[in-house]
Amino acid sequence: MSIFTRLATATVVALALTTALRAETNEVRITKQPGLLYLPMILMEQGKLIEKHTAAAGLGDVKSNWITFNSGGAATDALLSGNVDFVTSGGSNMLLLWDKTKGQVKGVAACGGMPMYLLSRNPDVKTLKDFSAKDRIAVPTIKVSSQATMLMMAAEQAFGEGQANKLDSITLQLGHPDATLSLLSPNSEVNSHFSLPPYQNIALKDPAVHKVLSSLDVFGGPVNNAIVFSTNKFREANPKTMAAVMAALNEAMQMIKTEPKKAIDIYLTQGKEKVTAEELVAILAEPGVVFDVAPVGMQKFAAFMAKAGTIKTAPASWKDFFFPEAHGLNGS
Repeated sequence: MSIFTRLATATVVALALTTALRAETNEVRITKQPGLLYLPMILMEQGKLIEKHTAAAGLGDVKSNWITFNSGGAATDALLSGNVDFVTSGGSNMLLLWDKTKGQVKGVAACGGMPMYLLSRNPDVKTLKDFSAKDRIAVPTIKVSSQATMLMMAAEQAFGEGQANKLDSITLQLGHPDATLSLLSPNSEVNSHFSLPPYQNIALKDPAVHKVLSSLDVFGGPVNNAIVFSTNKFREANPKTMAAVMAALNEAMQMIKTEPKKAIDIYLTQGKEKVTAEELVAILAEPGVVFDVAPVGMQKFAAFMAKAGTIKTAPASWKDFFFPEAHGLNGS
C-alpha cells in the first residue's frame, strides 16, 4: 500500500469517526415554566449543565436552547410539532401525550414536586362547596394541568363519585404570574387561583387572600407536578444526549439538596417575583417538597385521569409511561 493510499484511508477513517461522533444532535431544545417548581431547569440553564455533560459524553459542542412557556398546553404543542426536544411541564400533560401518541411520548425523569394551594379572595369561600357561579378559578391549562386535575380530584371528594367536573364552568386558563396579579386585584373577575410556590406564598401575604385547600390534603401526600418528557423518536436518535440531560438534571437536584442557598441565589437572577432568598430557602424545606429525578405519586395520578376519562388508557405501572432509563429509580 502506497503512502498516498494509507493517507487517504486514514482520512476516510477520521471522517467516519467524526461523523459518528456528530451523529447525535448538536442542539437540545428544552422548555421550562415560571415558578420555583422549575428550579432544576434554571440551574441547568444557568450552569450550562447540558453542555457540560454532553461534552463529557464526547458529543462535542452541543448547545442548549431554553424556551419559556406560561402553560403546559403550548409546550406540549411544541413537542408534538417537533419544535422542541424536551418539555418540562405537569405530569398530567405528559400523561395526555403518552395516551394520545400511544406511548411515543414518555417521561424522562421527575423535575419536582411541591404542594399546590387553591387560594381565594372571596371571604365566603371556606371549602370547595362554597364556590358559586360568581367565582372564577384560574388554572394554567384547563382540564389537563396538574392544578386542573387536582381540582377535579378535590371536586369528586367534596361532591361525590362522578362529580369531578363540578367546577368546570367557573374554571379558566391563566398562567401563574398573570393569575397571581388577577387574584390580588379587587377588580378582576378572577378571584381564585390554584397556585404553586412562590406565587401562592406571595399571594398569601395579602390579608384578603386565604387558602381553601392544599394538594397534600387532596392527594394524601406529595406528587410530582412537573415532569421532563420527550419523544421516543428523539431518544432513539440521541441516546447519549438523553443520558447527558439526565446527568445534568441529577446534578441540579444535588445542588438543591446540598446547597439550597446557592440554588436559590441562581434562581433569583432569573425570577421576577418579589420574594427574598430566605423565604425561598424556607419553602424548599416545607413538607411535601420533593426535588428528585424519581417520580412520586404518578401512578395514582394516572389512575385518576383514566377514571375521569382524561386519558383512555389506564397504565398498570408508572413504568408504562416513563422511558426505560428511569425504571431503576425508586418511583411510584
